[in-house]
Amino acid sequence: MVRKRALASRSRSSDPLDESPDHILVGVVSIPANAESPWRLIGKRVLMAALALGLAALVVYLDQEGYEGGGGPDGRITAVDAIYYATVSLSTTGYGDIAPITQQARLLNAVIITPLRVVFLILLVGTTLSVLTEQSRQALRIQRWRNLVRNHTVVVGYGTKGRSAVAAMLADDTAPDDIVVVDTDPQALKSAAARGLVTVQGSATRSDVLKLAGVTRAASVVVATNSDDTAVLVTLTARELAPNAKIVATVRESDNKHLLKQSGADSVVVSAETAGRLLGLATITPTVVGMMEDLLTPDEGFSIAERRVEESEVGGSPRHLAELVLGVVRKGQLIKVNEPQADALETGDRLLYIRMVAG
Repeated sequence: MVRKRALASRSRSSDPLDESPDHILVGVVSIPANAESPWRLIGKRVLMAALALGLAALVVYLDQEGYEGGGGPDGRITAVDAIYYATVSLSTTGYGDIAPITQQARLLNAVIITPLRVVFLILLVGTTLSVLTEQSRQALRIQRWRNLVRNHTVVVGYGTKGRSAVAAMLADDTAPDDIVVVDTDPQALKSAAARGLVTVQGSATRSDVLKLAGVTRAASVVVATNSDDTAVLVTLTARELAPNAKIVATVRESDNKHLLKQSGADSVVVSAETAGRLLGLATITPTVVGMMEDLLTPDEGFSIAERRVEESEVGGSPRHLAELVLGVVRKGQLIKVNEPQADALETGDRLLYIRMVAG
């Protein structure tokens, strides 16, 4: 079993993603970047420009013997001359028939005329350079992500169910970098990117889209599509590409549950039946529904958790533990706490229990 898991992990680490070049994926794959104020970005660029200007002026001033036409004694270059020379050089202005000859005129040229030249250049080519720069950065981020992504979770569909699944994973301390969202709706992907998630635009029924999401290296896949037939097709495609990944899917009708199981889903949640039962309970015992919602909210109140059995607990009964144990997971099978097989804990068992979470 250990060797099999090691081989599966090695397979997920070495499987290549889609062979498309990184620059083609800009606009399809979105890697979130740290948000920064536009004024802060402008300030950085102005500071870098000032440093470049100061360095150029310093070089000219230190090598003043190599220049002529300065305003100092015997035509030597002064500090103002050096600044003036640096400004007209860095702004690619050059020299013409009309040139300032007094110190005051040169200083005004450096302080006023040159910034106007820079503003003109920004208005002329700034937009084009900004687009090209952003595309290049996004391509580099995509390349780095494709090289590093391993053992993540692919969430197919970012509707109501997909958002809730992501919220539960984030509340359970899953890093946003370990979640990739696949959807065809640009607005849904924009909402996912705002939470720091990697997004892939396209239909998850296509194998190339799932490969872009790194499903061949994924540890788990969450299928939260809006229709049952799409969920079946996505599950089939994901199972073919990732035979060792854990696939969890949701369907609206219980009649389609067996189709998801046959397609390769490890676990299936029937959303319509679950919602209907909660609605029925709410009319009779609304406090039960409130407790169920509390258990399903992992960031406060009570929460259902899982942990490994400690050595000191082996051989004992889960009913005698401090936690309220609901079941025992043994060799991948769930044993309810009231069943006879759960009376004696074994090495390697895992406990499903209710824990208290600080709000």
